[in-house]
Amino acid sequence: MALDPETLGQFIDTVRRYVRERLIPLEEQISRDDAIPEEIPAEMAEMGLYGLSIPEEYGGIGLTMAEEVLIGAELGHTAPAFRSLIGTNVGIGSQGIVIDGTEEQKREYLPRLASGELVGSFCLTEPDSGSDAASLKTSARRDGNGYVLNGTKRYITNSTRAGVFTVMARTDLDNKGAGGISAFLVDAKSDGIALGRPYKKMGQQGTHVADVIFEDVKVPADALIGGVEGQGFKTAMKVLDRGRLHLASVCVGMADRLIDESLAFATERKQFDTVLAEFQLIQAMLADSRTEQYAADTMVRDAAAKYDAGENTAMVAACAKYYASEMAGRVADRAVQIHGGAGYISDYAVERFYRDVRLFRIYEGTSQIQQIVIARNMLRTWKEAH
Repeated sequence: MALDPETLGQFIDTVRRYVRERLIPLEEQISRDDAIPEEIPAEMAEMGLYGLSIPEEYGGIGLTMAEEVLIGAELGHTAPAFRSLIGTNVGIGSQGIVIDGTEEQKREYLPRLASGELVGSFCLTEPDSGSDAASLKTSARRDGNGYVLNGTKRYITNSTRAGVFTVMARTDLDNKGAGGISAFLVDAKSDGIALGRPYKKMGQQGTHVADVIFEDVKVPADALIGGVEGQGFKTAMKVLDRGRLHLASVCVGMADRLIDESLAFATERKQFDTVLAEFQLIQAMLADSRTEQYAADTMVRDAAAKYDAGENTAMVAACAKYYASEMAGRVADRAVQIHGGAGYISDYAVERFYRDVRLFRIYEGTSQIQQIVIARNMLRTWKEAH
């Protein structure tokens, strides 16, 4: 349900001020400690940020996709760890339930996800299946009125905080493709679940990812999302379409922050008795960054509008995520270059962001997977038209 323009404007302004006045000053601490201060989750919950995409009838704000990407861009102006804190509840941790869950599942989980009481985590990637998600090996074997899960999930965001896992597992062991996969809601406290040690990462300190191991984990039949076997992969793809637009909007915001940092440095730093911003080659890098950021912003907003209109957005969501994530990497590279030697020093925000943005080209579908999605949709559309 769309907010009226005044309410939306006030909400965006509130998030903008919170990011700039509260979160940005904490960035160096987050990078140093690899941890978010304990009071931040409660503050973000109070603002309703955990429930951005969850319908109002289940306790969320119920933003449209067009509204959500505006908030995503604001959150992109600070360290990605803050956005990641709420990201699984807004996206992959809740949307499987919103899109394909039963009414009972929605009433059981969505209000607690919206309030931040419960953190959701999405278990798809495995040690031997990342981009080839349809080849996953985690099994869900029928056992009386329920299922028994066995397998390992890798690089699972917010797994150390999670109260519920959305787990993709193979219910039809004879079907090695996507049709044999089902989606389950699994209580993180269930017997048989173990967590690996959080990974040390190139960037995005404060965001914790770890393996989740399922060993003879018993779940009831009503844990099956939608109550239907064989729909898990389809659910995952629907969730990722929306998630890709959200991440693309965050990339737009991160690029804007990097441009601001570059402008601030270039208008203050002098070389040859002239501020850097007066040199045409510096101006060219600034201009290229702004042009690409504007193009990505336009793509994201257009794709979000199409999503809200009920159009099939698999291709345009992939286009937006592909372009925006690659764009953010180029803008970060230019930002470091504009800063010169200072850009390689951790005292400057661009050094952290340079490492942080790299992950956006990988998760929720690598750039190469986005290219495949785009091309396959192009070919299918061509064949249908001819």
